[in-house]
Amino acid sequence: MTAALPSAQMRDALALWLQGMRALSGASGHTVDAYAQDVGQFLGFLAGYHGGAGGLRQIAETSQTDMRAWMATERNAGISSRSLARKLSAVKSFARWLAEREGFDISAILAARAPKYSRNLPRPLSEAAAREVIALAPLQSREDWTGARDTAVITLLYGCGLRVSEALGMIGRDLPLRDVLRITGKGGRERLVPLLPAARDAVATYLRLCPHDLVPDAPIFRGTRGGPLSRRQVAKVMEQTRLQLGLPATATPHALRHSFATHLLGAGGDLRAIQELLGHASLQSTQVYTAVDTGRLMEVYTASHPRARTQRQ
Repeated sequence: MTAALPSAQMRDALALWLQGMRALSGASGHTVDAYAQDVGQFLGFLAGYHGGAGGLRQIAETSQTDMRAWMATERNAGISSRSLARKLSAVKSFARWLAEREGFDISAILAARAPKYSRNLPRPLSEAAAREVIALAPLQSREDWTGARDTAVITLLYGCGLRVSEALGMIGRDLPLRDVLRITGKGGRERLVPLLPAARDAVATYLRLCPHDLVPDAPIFRGTRGGPLSRRQVAKVMEQTRLQLGLPATATPHALRHSFATHLLGAGGDLRAIQELLGHASLQSTQVYTAVDTGRLMEVYTASHPRARTQRQ
C-alpha cells in the first residue's frame, strides 16, 4: 500500500491548524515543521489505505483497525517506538482540534496507545568534572577573547541551567547583566534565573576582550568573524575538552544543563523550583532528575555498603 495525497480540504485544515500553532502556542519553527510532516504522512496513509482521498470526515471515520494498520506500517518502515509515540501525539492533537471545529467523534484515534519505550535518562557530569570543563574550555582557543567567550557560554549553561539556544540568543539589549536573567525559552515561556557571580564575571571578562561592537539587537556571543556564535562551535569546544579530560561522549553542552539540575536536586533543591529555573512546562519533564539522583544513590550504595560488597564477592 502506498500513501496518497490528502484531499485539498484536508490539506487546508492542516495548514490552518499549523498556522494556529505558530500564532497561539508559540511553537518553534522546528516543532511546527515536525508536526506538519508527521500529520501529513498520516493523512497520506489514510488516503492510500482507503483507496483515495476523502474529505474531513475521513478523520471521523477512522477506526481502530485504521490506527493499528498505520502504526504497523510505521514500525515496518523502521520507525522507533519513541518516534512513533511522537507521531501519534501529533496526530491526536490535530484530530482533537478538527473534532472540536467539526463536531466529530474521534474516539478511535484517541484510544490508540503509544508503544512503550525506555526513556533515556540525562547523563550529568560530576561536580568536579563540571568545574574541570569550565577551567579547561578557554584553552581550546588561540585567542584570549574567544577563550573568554567559550568560558562565559559554558558557565551560563552549567551555572544557570540555560539551553545552548538561550545562551546564544542573548543580545546587546540584555546588557548590563543584573542579578537575575530574564530568559525566553521553549514555547515563548519566560522565566527568571538567578545569575551567579561566577557567570557574571565570566561574561564581563568576555565583553571586555571582545573586539566586535555589541549593538542592542545583535547577539552578545560572536564568532571569529563577527557573526553569531554557532551551536556547532560550542559543541566543538565541549568535544575537545571532554577528550582531554577523558569524559564520555555524553558530556555535551546540553549535559551541563542536566548537571545544573541534578546538582541542585542533590543539594536539596525543591523540584518545583528547579522546574521554574529550567523553564519546563510540566513537572513531569523535571521529575526525570529524581531518577538520575536515585540512580547515582544506588551506585554509591552498591560501591560502598558492606552488605552490597559482600554480595558482589
